[in-house]
Amino acid sequence: MSRIGKKAVAVPNGVTANIQGQTVSIKGPKGTLSLVLHDDIEAKMDSGGIKIDPRFETKRARSQWGTSRTLISNLIAGYRAAVQGKNLQLQVGLSHDVVYPIPEGITIATPKPTEITITGTNKQKVGQVAAELRDFRPPEPYKGKGVKYSDERIFRKEGKKK
Repeated sequence: MSRIGKKAVAVPNGVTANIQGQTVSIKGPKGTLSLVLHDDIEAKMDSGGIKIDPRFETKRARSQWGTSRTLISNLIAGYRAAVQGKNLQLQVGLSHDVVYPIPEGITIATPKPTEITITGTNKQKVGQVAAELRDFRPPEPYKGKGVKYSDERIFRKEGKKK
């Protein structure tokens, strides 16, 4: 029995979910994403979000159950940042939100949920804060995910070959 698959996928405000047959479509402020589920999996809209269940009690259905739930969750979740008082709250794919206290003399603004602007009079301090924020989720070369500087170019690597 899947422990991950039992949990419903929460749909936050500002995001709409639509299920038609085996296709799950998620529409948010940045665009629309969709996913076609395996035939052994059934998705339903519930009051708590999107509920995933296996249609049959086969090994393949059980193995696809948790995977499908995670894939739908990944359609909704993304890296986000928000300033709350003297703290910067980051959602960077960890099990918890990262709360970073803003140091004195530094001003942090978030014009977009996926963009952070750091300003201050001391260049060394601004660079240090930027480096500390980048260390929470450094960019990786295979998928390009992570916190990166605006002018930084990530050299992408090719994955494993068979």
